[in-house]
Amino acid sequence: MSEQHSATLLLVDDEENILNSLRRILRHEPYQILTASDGDQALQQLSQQPIDLVISDARMPGMDGATLLARIHQRWPDCLRILLTGHTDIGATIKAINQGQIYRYIGKPWDDDELRLVIRQALAFQHSERERERLERLTHEQNQNLQELNATLEQRVRDRTSELQQTADMLDLAFAELKHSYMTATEVFSLLLNQRLPKDKQTNAQVIALVRAYADYHKLDEGLSRDLSMAAALYNLGKLSWDDRLLNRPADALYREERQRYQLYPVVGENLLMTLEPLQDAALLIRHHQERWDGRGFPDHLKEREIPFGSRLIKLAVDFIELQCGLFLERHLNRDEALLLIKKYAGTLYDPQLCERFINLCTHMAPDLAMADTSIVPLDTRRLTPGMILARNLHAANGMLLLNEGKQLTRLLIDKLIAFEAAEDSHYTLFIHKPEVATTSQQEHVG
Repeated sequence: MSEQHSATLLLVDDEENILNSLRRILRHEPYQILTASDGDQALQQLSQQPIDLVISDARMPGMDGATLLARIHQRWPDCLRILLTGHTDIGATIKAINQGQIYRYIGKPWDDDELRLVIRQALAFQHSERERERLERLTHEQNQNLQELNATLEQRVRDRTSELQQTADMLDLAFAELKHSYMTATEVFSLLLNQRLPKDKQTNAQVIALVRAYADYHKLDEGLSRDLSMAAALYNLGKLSWDDRLLNRPADALYREERQRYQLYPVVGENLLMTLEPLQDAALLIRHHQERWDGRGFPDHLKEREIPFGSRLIKLAVDFIELQCGLFLERHLNRDEALLLIKKYAGTLYDPQLCERFINLCTHMAPDLAMADTSIVPLDTRRLTPGMILARNLHAANGMLLLNEGKQLTRLLIDKLIAFEAAEDSHYTLFIHKPEVATTSQQEHVG
Protein backbone atom coordinates (compact mmCIF):
# COMPACT_ATOMS: atom_id res chain seq x y z
CA MET A 1 0.00 0.00 0.00
CA SER A 2 1.36 3.47 -0.98
CA GLU A 3 1.69 6.50 1.30
CA GLN A 4 -1.35 8.12 -0.40
CA HIS A 5 -3.58 5.19 0.55
CA SER A 6 -2.49 5.29 4.18
CA ALA A 7 -2.73 9.04 4.66
CA THR A 8 -4.20 10.58 7.81
CA LEU A 9 -6.46 13.63 7.41
CA LEU A 10 -7.49 16.07 10.12
CA LEU A 11 -10.76 17.99 9.52
CA VAL A 12 -11.15 21.16 11.62
CA ASP A 13 -14.46 23.09 11.87
CA ASP A 14 -16.58 24.44 14.69
CA GLU A 15 -19.77 23.30 12.94
CA GLU A 16 -20.56 19.62 13.43
CA ASN A 17 -22.67 19.46 10.26
CA ILE A 18 -19.65 20.58 8.17
CA LEU A 19 -17.49 17.88 9.70
CA ASN A 20 -20.20 15.29 9.06
CA SER A 21 -20.51 16.47 5.47
CA LEU A 22 -16.76 16.15 4.92
CA ARG A 23 -16.68 12.67 6.50
CA ARG A 24 -19.52 11.62 4.20
CA ILE A 25 -17.70 12.86 1.11
CA LEU A 26 -14.50 10.97 2.08
CA ARG A 27 -16.05 7.80 3.50
CA HIS A 28 -15.07 5.72 0.44
CA GLU A 29 -11.55 7.11 0.26
CA PRO A 30 -8.68 5.13 1.80
CA TYR A 31 -7.88 7.73 4.44
CA GLN A 32 -7.87 7.77 8.21
CA ILE A 33 -10.17 10.66 9.20
CA LEU A 34 -9.71 12.67 12.40
CA THR A 35 -11.76 15.71 13.44
CA ALA A 36 -11.34 18.73 15.70
CA SER A 37 -13.85 21.48 16.61
CA ASP A 38 -11.28 24.25 17.15
CA GLY A 39 -7.64 25.20 16.64
CA ASP A 40 -6.39 24.17 20.08
CA GLN A 41 -7.91 20.73 19.75
CA ALA A 42 -6.34 20.40 16.29
CA LEU A 43 -2.86 21.34 17.58
CA GLN A 44 -3.21 18.82 20.40
CA GLN A 45 -3.98 16.00 17.93
CA LEU A 46 -1.07 17.02 15.71
CA SER A 47 1.27 16.77 18.69
CA GLN A 48 0.05 13.24 19.48
CA GLN A 49 0.35 11.56 16.06
CA PRO A 50 1.61 12.23 12.53
CA ILE A 51 -0.95 13.81 10.24
CA ASP A 52 -0.47 14.20 6.52
CA LEU A 53 -3.08 16.82 5.63
CA VAL A 54 -5.24 19.35 7.53
CA ILE A 55 -8.43 20.85 6.09
CA SER A 56 -9.54 23.79 8.20
CA ASP A 57 -12.43 26.19 8.02
CA ALA A 58 -11.39 29.83 7.82
CA ARG A 59 -13.89 31.23 10.34
CA MET A 60 -13.78 29.66 13.78
CA PRO A 61 -14.16 31.21 17.26
CA GLY A 62 -10.93 31.81 19.11
CA MET A 63 -8.17 30.74 16.73
CA ASP A 64 -9.19 31.24 13.11
CA GLY A 65 -8.20 28.90 10.30
CA ALA A 66 -5.43 31.11 8.88
CA THR A 67 -3.72 31.34 12.29
CA LEU A 68 -4.02 27.58 12.84
CA LEU A 69 -2.49 26.78 9.47
CA ALA A 70 0.33 29.28 10.09
CA ARG A 71 1.18 27.54 13.39
CA ILE A 72 1.03 24.14 11.72
CA HIS A 73 3.43 25.41 9.05
CA GLN A 74 5.86 26.53 11.73
CA ARG A 75 5.78 23.29 13.75
CA TRP A 76 4.98 20.66 11.13
CA PRO A 77 6.02 22.08 7.76
CA ASP A 78 5.60 18.71 5.99
CA CYS A 79 1.91 18.58 6.86
CA LEU A 80 -0.19 19.82 3.91
CA ARG A 81 -2.70 22.57 4.57
CA ILE A 82 -6.01 23.35 2.79
CA LEU A 83 -8.30 26.26 3.74
CA LEU A 84 -12.09 26.17 3.38
CA THR A 85 -13.24 29.74 2.87
CA GLY A 86 -16.33 31.66 1.88
CA HIS A 87 -16.48 34.48 -0.70
CA THR A 88 -16.36 37.10 2.01
CA ASP A 89 -13.21 35.67 3.69
CA ILE A 90 -10.68 37.22 1.32
CA GLY A 91 -8.55 38.55 4.18
CA ALA A 92 -8.33 35.15 5.86
CA THR A 93 -7.41 33.59 2.55
CA ILE A 94 -4.59 36.04 1.96
CA LYS A 95 -3.33 35.53 5.51
CA ALA A 96 -3.41 31.75 5.09
CA ILE A 97 -1.49 32.00 1.84
CA ASN A 98 1.13 34.38 3.18
CA GLN A 99 1.60 33.02 6.71
CA GLY A 100 0.36 29.46 6.51
CA GLN A 101 1.72 28.83 2.99
CA ILE A 102 -1.32 26.67 2.26
CA TYR A 103 -1.37 24.14 -0.56
CA ARG A 104 -4.86 25.22 -1.79
CA TYR A 105 -7.94 27.06 -0.67
CA ILE A 106 -11.40 25.80 -1.54
CA GLY A 107 -14.43 28.06 -1.60
CA LYS A 108 -17.74 27.30 0.02
CA PRO A 109 -19.92 25.72 -1.08
CA TRP A 110 -17.49 23.19 -2.60
CA ASP A 111 -17.89 20.63 -5.30
CA ASP A 112 -17.54 17.15 -3.82
CA ASP A 113 -15.64 15.71 -6.78
CA GLU A 114 -13.37 18.72 -6.92
CA LEU A 115 -12.63 18.40 -3.19
CA ARG A 116 -11.76 14.70 -3.53
CA LEU A 117 -9.55 15.51 -6.52
CA VAL A 118 -7.75 18.33 -4.70
CA ILE A 119 -7.05 16.02 -1.73
CA ARG A 120 -5.71 13.29 -4.03
CA GLN A 121 -3.49 15.77 -5.85
CA ALA A 122 -2.25 17.22 -2.56
CA LEU A 123 -1.33 13.79 -1.20
CA ALA A 124 0.29 12.80 -4.49
CA PHE A 125 2.34 16.00 -4.38
CA GLN A 126 3.25 15.27 -0.77
CA HIS A 127 4.28 11.75 -1.69
CA SER A 128 6.48 12.98 -4.55
CA GLU A 129 8.07 15.62 -2.30
CA ARG A 130 8.81 13.06 0.37
CA GLU A 131 10.31 10.73 -2.25
CA ARG A 132 12.37 13.58 -3.64
CA GLU A 133 13.66 14.42 -0.17
CA ARG A 134 14.39 10.74 0.48
CA LEU A 135 16.35 10.50 -2.76
CA GLU A 136 18.19 13.72 -1.95
CA ARG A 137 19.17 12.34 1.46
CA LEU A 138 20.21 9.04 -0.13
CA THR A 139 22.23 10.89 -2.77
CA HIS A 140 23.86 13.02 -0.11
CA GLU A 141 24.75 9.94 1.97
CA GLN A 142 26.10 8.14 -1.09
CA ASN A 143 28.14 11.20 -2.07
CA GLN A 144 29.59 11.34 1.43
CA ASN A 145 30.38 7.62 1.34
CA LEU A 146 31.97 8.05 -2.09
CA GLN A 147 34.09 10.94 -0.88
CA GLU A 148 35.23 8.90 2.13
CA LEU A 149 35.91 5.93 -0.13
CA ASN A 150 37.93 8.07 -2.53
CA ALA A 151 39.85 9.54 0.37
CA THR A 152 40.80 6.09 1.66
CA LEU A 153 40.85 4.15 -1.63
CA GLU A 154 44.57 4.50 -2.24
CA GLN A 155 45.42 3.34 1.27
CA ARG A 156 42.94 0.47 1.01
CA VAL A 157 44.49 -0.57 -2.30
CA ARG A 158 47.95 -0.50 -0.69
CA ASP A 159 46.68 -2.49 2.28
CA ARG A 160 44.98 -5.05 0.05
CA THR A 161 48.04 -5.32 -2.18
CA SER A 162 50.17 -5.89 0.91
CA GLU A 163 47.78 -8.62 2.10
CA LEU A 164 47.87 -10.33 -1.29
CA GLN A 165 51.68 -10.11 -1.38
CA GLN A 166 51.91 -11.62 2.09
CA THR A 167 49.60 -14.44 1.01
CA ALA A 168 51.66 -15.03 -2.14
CA ASP A 169 54.88 -15.03 -0.08
CA MET A 170 53.38 -17.57 2.31
CA LEU A 171 52.32 -19.79 -0.59
CA ASP A 172 55.77 -19.51 -2.16
CA LEU A 173 57.36 -20.41 1.17
CA ALA A 174 55.02 -23.37 1.63
CA PHE A 175 55.72 -24.58 -1.91
CA ALA A 176 59.47 -24.19 -1.41
CA GLU A 177 59.25 -26.15 1.83
CA LEU A 178 57.25 -28.84 0.05
CA LYS A 179 59.87 -29.09 -2.71
CA HIS A 180 62.63 -29.20 -0.11
CA SER A 181 60.74 -31.94 1.73
CA TYR A 182 60.57 -34.03 -1.42
CA MET A 183 64.29 -33.58 -2.00
CA THR A 184 65.04 -34.53 1.60
CA ALA A 185 62.77 -37.55 1.34
CA THR A 186 64.52 -38.78 -1.81
CA GLU A 187 67.93 -38.51 -0.16
CA VAL A 188 66.69 -40.37 2.92
CA PHE A 189 65.30 -43.06 0.66
CA SER A 190 68.63 -43.24 -1.19
CA LEU A 191 70.27 -44.08 2.14
CA LEU A 192 67.85 -47.00 2.43
CA LEU A 193 68.88 -48.13 -1.06
CA ASN A 194 72.49 -48.13 0.07
CA GLN A 195 71.71 -50.65 2.79
CA ARG A 196 71.47 -53.30 0.06
CA LEU A 197 75.07 -52.63 -1.01
CA PRO A 198 78.47 -53.07 0.61
CA LYS A 199 79.90 -49.84 1.93
CA ASP A 200 82.47 -49.54 -0.87
CA LYS A 201 79.67 -49.78 -3.49
CA GLN A 202 77.30 -47.16 -2.04
CA THR A 203 77.32 -44.55 -4.78
CA ASN A 204 74.26 -42.30 -4.35
CA ALA A 205 75.82 -39.65 -2.11
CA GLN A 206 78.79 -39.19 -4.48
CA VAL A 207 76.54 -38.96 -7.53
CA ILE A 208 74.36 -36.37 -5.78
CA ALA A 209 77.43 -34.30 -4.84
CA LEU A 210 78.72 -34.35 -8.43
CA VAL A 211 75.49 -33.27 -10.12
CA ARG A 212 74.93 -30.56 -7.51
CA ALA A 213 78.45 -29.23 -8.00
CA TYR A 214 77.89 -29.10 -11.76
CA ALA A 215 74.49 -27.42 -11.35
CA ASP A 216 75.90 -24.81 -8.95
CA TYR A 217 78.96 -24.02 -11.05
CA HIS A 218 77.03 -23.71 -14.32
CA LYS A 219 74.08 -21.96 -12.62
CA LEU A 220 71.41 -24.36 -13.87
CA ASP A 221 67.85 -23.25 -13.14
CA GLU A 222 66.31 -24.26 -9.83
CA GLY A 223 63.80 -26.72 -11.28
CA LEU A 224 66.40 -28.68 -13.27
CA SER A 225 68.83 -28.67 -10.32
CA ARG A 226 66.12 -30.09 -8.07
CA ASP A 227 65.21 -32.80 -10.59
CA LEU A 228 68.88 -33.69 -11.03
CA SER A 229 69.38 -34.07 -7.27
CA MET A 230 66.32 -36.30 -6.90
CA ALA A 231 67.27 -38.39 -9.94
CA ALA A 232 70.83 -38.78 -8.61
CA ALA A 233 69.47 -39.93 -5.25
CA LEU A 234 67.19 -42.57 -6.80
CA TYR A 235 68.85 -43.53 -10.08
CA ASN A 236 69.42 -47.15 -8.94
CA LEU A 237 65.96 -47.59 -7.41
CA GLY A 238 65.15 -50.17 -10.09
CA LYS A 239 67.87 -52.47 -8.69
CA LEU A 240 66.04 -53.05 -5.40
CA SER A 241 64.50 -56.33 -6.62
CA TRP A 242 67.92 -57.81 -7.55
CA ASP A 243 69.55 -60.46 -5.41
CA ASP A 244 72.87 -59.72 -3.68
CA ARG A 245 74.89 -61.62 -6.26
CA LEU A 246 73.59 -59.50 -9.12
CA LEU A 247 73.94 -56.30 -7.12
CA ASN A 248 77.65 -56.92 -6.57
CA ARG A 249 78.53 -58.02 -10.11
CA PRO A 250 80.14 -55.38 -12.37
CA ALA A 251 78.00 -54.44 -15.36
CA ASP A 252 80.78 -55.51 -17.73
CA ALA A 253 80.79 -59.05 -16.28
CA LEU A 254 77.06 -59.82 -16.52
CA TYR A 255 75.78 -62.86 -18.42
CA ARG A 256 73.21 -62.51 -21.18
CA GLU A 257 70.11 -63.03 -19.02
CA GLU A 258 71.58 -60.86 -16.29
CA ARG A 259 72.33 -58.13 -18.82
CA GLN A 260 68.74 -58.18 -20.04
CA ARG A 261 67.55 -57.67 -16.49
CA TYR A 262 70.20 -55.00 -15.91
CA GLN A 263 68.97 -53.03 -18.92
CA LEU A 264 65.47 -52.85 -17.45
CA TYR A 265 66.42 -51.18 -14.17
CA PRO A 266 66.03 -47.56 -15.45
CA VAL A 267 62.49 -48.38 -16.65
CA VAL A 268 61.60 -50.06 -13.35
CA GLY A 269 62.89 -47.01 -11.47
CA GLU A 270 60.80 -44.67 -13.61
CA ASN A 271 57.66 -46.79 -13.15
CA LEU A 272 58.05 -46.77 -9.38
CA LEU A 273 58.21 -42.95 -9.31
CA MET A 274 55.70 -41.90 -11.98
CA THR A 275 52.73 -41.92 -9.59
CA LEU A 276 54.40 -39.15 -7.55
CA GLU A 277 53.78 -35.95 -9.51
CA PRO A 278 56.71 -33.92 -8.05
CA LEU A 279 59.07 -36.75 -9.08
CA GLN A 280 57.84 -37.29 -12.63
CA ASP A 281 60.51 -35.13 -14.29
CA ALA A 282 63.21 -36.78 -12.19
CA ALA A 283 61.75 -40.18 -13.14
CA LEU A 284 62.18 -39.34 -16.84
CA LEU A 285 65.85 -38.48 -16.23
CA ILE A 286 66.28 -41.85 -14.51
CA ARG A 287 64.69 -43.69 -17.44
CA HIS A 288 67.20 -42.29 -19.92
CA HIS A 289 70.39 -42.10 -17.84
CA GLN A 290 71.80 -45.22 -19.55
CA GLU A 291 71.24 -43.96 -23.10
CA ARG A 292 74.42 -43.47 -25.18
CA TRP A 293 75.40 -40.53 -27.34
CA ASP A 294 75.73 -42.88 -30.36
CA GLY A 295 72.20 -44.30 -29.85
CA ARG A 296 73.33 -47.75 -28.66
CA GLY A 297 72.23 -47.34 -25.05
CA PHE A 298 69.02 -48.44 -23.34
CA PRO A 299 66.10 -48.59 -22.88
CA ASP A 300 64.92 -46.48 -25.88
CA HIS A 301 68.11 -46.15 -27.99
CA LEU A 302 67.91 -42.37 -28.00
CA LYS A 303 70.90 -40.60 -29.48
CA GLU A 304 72.66 -37.28 -29.09
CA ARG A 305 70.34 -34.44 -28.09
CA GLU A 306 67.29 -36.68 -28.10
CA ILE A 307 68.60 -37.73 -24.69
CA PRO A 308 67.48 -35.25 -21.99
CA PHE A 309 70.34 -33.05 -20.79
CA GLY A 310 69.86 -34.17 -17.19
CA SER A 311 70.12 -37.83 -18.22
CA ARG A 312 73.38 -37.15 -20.08
CA LEU A 313 74.84 -35.48 -16.99
CA ILE A 314 73.70 -38.23 -14.61
CA LYS A 315 75.25 -40.89 -16.86
CA LEU A 316 78.61 -39.13 -16.64
CA ALA A 317 78.37 -38.88 -12.84
CA VAL A 318 77.15 -42.48 -12.40
CA ASP A 319 79.80 -43.96 -14.68
CA PHE A 320 82.56 -41.90 -13.05
CA ILE A 321 81.61 -43.10 -9.57
CA GLU A 322 80.81 -46.70 -10.51
CA LEU A 323 84.13 -47.07 -12.37
CA GLN A 324 85.87 -46.29 -9.09
CA CYS A 325 83.61 -48.63 -7.09
CA GLY A 326 84.01 -51.67 -9.33
CA LEU A 327 80.37 -51.58 -10.43
CA PHE A 328 81.19 -50.88 -14.08
CA LEU A 329 84.35 -52.91 -14.75
CA GLU A 330 85.71 -55.90 -12.87
CA ARG A 331 88.63 -53.85 -11.57
CA HIS A 332 88.48 -50.63 -9.56
CA LEU A 333 89.83 -47.59 -11.39
CA ASN A 334 91.31 -44.67 -9.56
CA ARG A 335 89.94 -41.20 -10.10
CA ASP A 336 92.33 -40.23 -12.87
CA GLU A 337 91.88 -43.51 -14.72
CA ALA A 338 88.12 -43.08 -14.55
CA LEU A 339 88.36 -39.57 -16.01
CA LEU A 340 90.69 -40.78 -18.80
CA LEU A 341 88.27 -43.56 -19.72
CA ILE A 342 85.34 -41.15 -19.77
CA LYS A 343 87.31 -38.77 -21.97
CA LYS A 344 88.16 -41.66 -24.32
CA TYR A 345 84.47 -42.38 -24.92
CA ALA A 346 83.38 -38.77 -25.41
CA GLY A 347 81.28 -38.71 -28.58
CA THR A 348 80.49 -42.43 -28.26
CA LEU A 349 79.01 -42.97 -24.82
CA TYR A 350 78.90 -39.34 -23.74
CA ASP A 351 77.93 -35.90 -25.01
CA PRO A 352 81.39 -34.58 -26.04
CA GLN A 353 80.83 -30.97 -24.98
CA LEU A 354 79.21 -31.95 -21.68
CA CYS A 355 81.97 -34.50 -21.13
CA GLU A 356 84.64 -31.82 -21.44
CA ARG A 357 82.87 -29.57 -18.92
CA PHE A 358 82.37 -32.49 -16.55
CA ILE A 359 86.04 -33.52 -16.65
CA ASN A 360 87.06 -29.91 -16.12
CA LEU A 361 84.80 -29.75 -13.06
CA CYS A 362 86.23 -32.95 -11.60
CA THR A 363 89.90 -32.08 -12.17
CA HIS A 364 90.16 -28.33 -11.64
CA MET A 365 87.05 -26.82 -10.08
CA ALA A 366 85.94 -29.48 -7.62
CA PRO A 367 88.74 -32.04 -7.38
CA ASP A 368 87.74 -33.22 -3.90
CA LEU A 369 84.26 -34.30 -4.97
CA ALA A 370 83.27 -37.93 -5.26
CA MET A 371 85.74 -40.40 -3.83
CA ALA A 372 88.39 -37.72 -3.27
CA ASP A 373 90.73 -38.16 -0.33
CA THR A 374 90.68 -35.05 1.89
CA SER A 375 94.41 -35.58 2.53
CA ILE A 376 95.13 -34.92 -1.17
CA VAL A 377 95.38 -31.51 -2.84
CA PRO A 378 95.43 -30.67 -6.57
CA LEU A 379 98.30 -28.46 -7.77
CA ASP A 380 99.40 -27.24 -11.17
CA THR A 381 103.04 -27.67 -12.20
CA ARG A 382 104.02 -24.05 -11.30
CA ARG A 383 103.07 -24.68 -7.64
CA LEU A 384 105.08 -27.88 -7.23
CA THR A 385 108.11 -27.96 -4.95
CA PRO A 386 110.81 -30.60 -4.52
CA GLY A 387 109.99 -33.26 -1.95
CA MET A 388 106.26 -33.44 -2.70
CA ILE A 389 104.83 -36.96 -3.11
CA LEU A 390 102.46 -37.84 -5.95
CA ALA A 391 99.15 -39.24 -4.63
CA ARG A 392 97.85 -40.51 -7.99
CA ASN A 393 99.25 -41.65 -11.29
CA LEU A 394 99.90 -38.85 -13.75
CA HIS A 395 98.88 -39.55 -17.36
CA ALA A 396 99.56 -37.55 -20.48
CA ALA A 397 96.67 -36.36 -22.63
CA ASN A 398 97.16 -39.39 -24.90
CA GLY A 399 96.88 -41.75 -21.92
CA MET A 400 100.61 -42.44 -21.52
CA LEU A 401 101.71 -42.89 -17.91
CA LEU A 402 104.12 -40.10 -16.98
CA LEU A 403 104.64 -40.61 -13.25
CA ASN A 404 103.60 -43.32 -10.81
CA GLU A 405 101.63 -42.75 -7.63
CA GLY A 406 104.06 -42.37 -4.68
CA LYS A 407 106.77 -40.72 -6.77
CA GLN A 408 108.74 -38.05 -4.85
CA LEU A 409 109.21 -34.96 -6.97
CA THR A 410 112.59 -33.42 -7.57
CA ARG A 411 113.52 -30.12 -9.14
CA LEU A 412 114.61 -31.98 -12.28
CA LEU A 413 111.26 -33.80 -12.59
CA ILE A 414 109.31 -30.58 -12.03
CA ASP A 415 111.29 -28.75 -14.73
CA LYS A 416 110.75 -31.65 -17.14
CA LEU A 417 107.00 -31.56 -16.51
CA ILE A 418 106.87 -27.83 -17.20
CA ALA A 419 108.84 -28.30 -20.42
CA PHE A 420 106.58 -31.21 -21.45
CA GLU A 421 103.50 -29.04 -20.90
CA ALA A 422 104.95 -26.36 -23.17
CA ALA A 423 105.86 -28.87 -25.86
CA GLU A 424 102.46 -30.56 -25.80
CA ASP A 425 100.56 -27.27 -25.34
CA SER A 426 98.67 -28.89 -22.47
CA HIS A 427 98.05 -28.38 -18.79
CA TYR A 428 98.48 -30.92 -15.99
CA THR A 429 97.09 -31.03 -12.51
CA LEU A 430 98.98 -33.27 -10.09
CA PHE A 431 97.38 -34.75 -6.99
CA ILE A 432 99.78 -34.37 -4.11
CA HIS A 433 99.70 -35.63 -0.54
CA LYS A 434 99.36 -32.77 1.91
CA PRO A 435 102.75 -31.96 3.51
CA GLU A 436 101.97 -33.43 6.95
CA VAL A 437 100.68 -36.63 5.36
CA ALA A 438 103.70 -36.84 3.08
CA THR A 439 106.07 -36.37 6.03
CA THR A 440 104.37 -39.16 7.95
CA SER A 441 104.58 -41.45 4.94
CA GLN A 442 108.30 -40.71 4.54
CA GLN A 443 108.96 -41.35 8.24
CA GLU A 444 107.13 -44.66 8.04
CA HIS A 445 109.13 -45.56 4.95
CA VAL A 446 112.42 -44.71 6.70
CA GLY A 447 111.40 -46.63 9.81
